Amino acid sequence: MSSWGNAVKISIFGESHGKAIGVVIDGLPAGEPISMEEVCIQMARRAPGRDKAATPRLEKDFPEILSGMMNDTTTGAPLCAVIQNTNTRSQDYGNLLCSPRPAHADYTGSIRYSGFNDIRGGGHFSGRLTAPLVFAGAVCRQILERRGIKIAAHIASVGSIEDERFNSVSIPDDLLDRLSGAVFGLIDQSREESMRDLIEQCRLSQDSIGGTIECAVVGFPAGAGSPMFDGIENRIASIVFGIPAVKGIEFGSGFAGASLRGSQNNDAFYYDGDTVRTRTNNHGGILGGISSGMPIIFRVAVKPTPSISRVQQTVSLADKTNTTLEIKGRHDPCIAVRAVPVIEAAAAVAAVNILAEVNKL
Repeated sequence: MSSWGNAVKISIFGESHGKAIGVVIDGLPAGEPISMEEVCIQMARRAPGRDKAATPRLEKDFPEILSGMMNDTTTGAPLCAVIQNTNTRSQDYGNLLCSPRPAHADYTGSIRYSGFNDIRGGGHFSGRLTAPLVFAGAVCRQILERRGIKIAAHIASVGSIEDERFNSVSIPDDLLDRLSGAVFGLIDQSREESMRDLIEQCRLSQDSIGGTIECAVVGFPAGAGSPMFDGIENRIASIVFGIPAVKGIEFGSGFAGASLRGSQNNDAFYYDGDTVRTRTNNHGGILGGISSGMPIIFRVAVKPTPSISRVQQTVSLADKTNTTLEIKGRHDPCIAVRAVPVIEAAAAVAAVNILAEVNKL
């Protein structure tokens, strides 16, 4: 399925080298003003061809609204946006029909769809399909911000080079605002040069590098979510894993918490006026699948770009023999950089869904 959500549902369509890609958002509240200028800021953060750390494929990524908005305000009808694909080089992918790229979905997609899948640019498996998700997130985050909820993420690491982490108890508004508009978002901006140097080294050596992203949802009210199989972690994880190249997710102290004692990992409650808060936030703002009112914090692992220019070993599906493959085309040397606004968008869509279901939207 390429649809996600219950109370607010998104359906993403298109292929990387098709005529267009897009999204239908169903269930948005009517009467919500949407700034297209703010939407385009988010789209530009993800768009290719605007930064040395990204693929040189240049796309305008301007969303054309087909329905669901009038005078820049939601009508309550399904909101549909289409983004044209204008800069494709499909000839670069002709050799992938029979020789699947290592670590890509060429082989599994061919098996799943009996060889009828569109392999040009990765087809429907491509990171290009994150553009409609960013549009949906850009709409949802404006709805959330009017309710005092802010979302921001940063590049937590590129390879072994790490940024600072969020102060999970208290995140300043000015930091959230800066990160939510950044192209190369870092808490400690002095780390940018070393990260860029590593990415460039990988590009020049016909290779790629992975990274991690940390995301915060601040101002989310306590008491939203559900236990067991429909908790906030479940919701966020399910939409985040719809993003190509994401291979892992953790909330709060995450895997590091597995090495702690309960006395170290437990977050002590206290009253801040009439509000219950915790002195630490190892639980990442979620207890029993339900929000505690503390910032929701999660981190995502993004694998290295599978499409690298080095000669790699693969197979010939036509001849049933082992062979080699040299990949052409234009690809990101580090997916994690442009994935930051995509992670924010996924968090925004998830947050709107969760709040709508408990009538807190």
